[in-house]
Amino acid sequence: MAFISKFKFSAETLQRLLLVVRSFPQPHLFAASLVVLCTLALIFLSAGKKIDKRQIVESIELQFAPLVVPDVQVIKNQRPTVISSPIRWYSTNVREGDNLSTLFDREGIPTSEIYNLTASPGGDILGNLYPGEKFRIGVNNKNQIIELEYIKSPLMRYIFAYRDGSYQTEKRERKAEVLLGFRKGIIIDSLYNSAKRAQLPDNIIMEMANIFGWDIDFVFDIREGDKFSLLFEERYLDGEKLDAGDIIAASFTNRGKTFRAIRYQHSDGSTLYYSPEGLSMRKTFLRTPLDIFRITSGFNLRRKHPIHKKIKAHRGVDYAAPRGTPVYAVGKGKVSASGFSKANGNYVFLQHGQTYMTKYLHLHERKVKTGQTVSQRMVIGTVGSTGYSTGPHLHYEFLVNGVHKNPRTVELPKADPINAAERERFELTTKPLLVRLAIYEQASQYSVADPLDVSDAN
Repeated sequence: MAFISKFKFSAETLQRLLLVVRSFPQPHLFAASLVVLCTLALIFLSAGKKIDKRQIVESIELQFAPLVVPDVQVIKNQRPTVISSPIRWYSTNVREGDNLSTLFDREGIPTSEIYNLTASPGGDILGNLYPGEKFRIGVNNKNQIIELEYIKSPLMRYIFAYRDGSYQTEKRERKAEVLLGFRKGIIIDSLYNSAKRAQLPDNIIMEMANIFGWDIDFVFDIREGDKFSLLFEERYLDGEKLDAGDIIAASFTNRGKTFRAIRYQHSDGSTLYYSPEGLSMRKTFLRTPLDIFRITSGFNLRRKHPIHKKIKAHRGVDYAAPRGTPVYAVGKGKVSASGFSKANGNYVFLQHGQTYMTKYLHLHERKVKTGQTVSQRMVIGTVGSTGYSTGPHLHYEFLVNGVHKNPRTVELPKADPINAAERERFELTTKPLLVRLAIYEQASQYSVADPLDVSDAN
């Protein structure tokens, strides 16, 4: 074995040799090892014979043919192919009364991970589902939920992805393109039917009624030939209309008198509707304390009482409505009385400053207590038939300095004007929109117009 000592390998040479060996594929490396072992066996078997050293060297040298060193960097970057488990996807819509458990159960989706989903960051959003919302749920071949996509709207969705033993949450939002829509129409029968013929969505119809509701009684004051026109926001996503937003500017002509309103955003971010002169469209008092009603008996100082059959002054207005219909405070104030009497049944009296008082009789329930402060449109009770009453209705009275006035015709206090500090800004931002509204009114023929670019309208 003395010949072995003749082989001198530097550290650099040994390192290069190891690198070459490691770069071989396993099958090649196994074959080369067999060759080396066989060579060594032959050497040991012939160790006892006298052999020329040059022959040994030559025979060994012949075993190591020149090798091409592969590109080590390329081999290092090679990655093994990973075969992932296939994912089955479920798509479903939220129905009335659904929660996550009932929705999963109906679609045959495993419910075992509901707790982990709801306990994950942002998972509390899954606790309140609304009809029309959508889910996409992916499970693997072990029936485990790998990814859940909660689509609240076309503009907002939540992604729950299973990573490293827990669910990671991602909120994704998109921004809609906002354009201005214009509609105008003529009253033929009711406000609602006429507005639908002008292709107005329901939320815009209700908003228009709320804006002008302090000046116009849409139940009794509407006449055939009345006109309306509106500029309002419409939101689009990828060229498709999503929904209608807020009314920007509007006009309504009732019995020859035209009312105009413009939406204004204050410096603090709050928004209100004002007349072009800067008076708030929201008056001190609502004209009526109910949203849904029909008048069964008006203000009449010589009315014959339906129960007592005697001429007795009717100092208010009777509004018939289903039992349980909410009754609103027509203005902010304080509850001066909340109680029960044989004639009035359940009643609530409100004091509005020193001048005005309103009374609400025959309530089914009282929602406020004596001494309590109330705000405008706060629910103070529900329609009933308590006391001297022939059916579910609200008896409503309006007093000015202690004198009863007809609630339908009484002159209400003027609205508050725009704050002086906001006046200049109000003029600059609202006048261009009112001009635009007037231009579209003149140009259109009571037909639906194409959406308008709103980029310079705000």
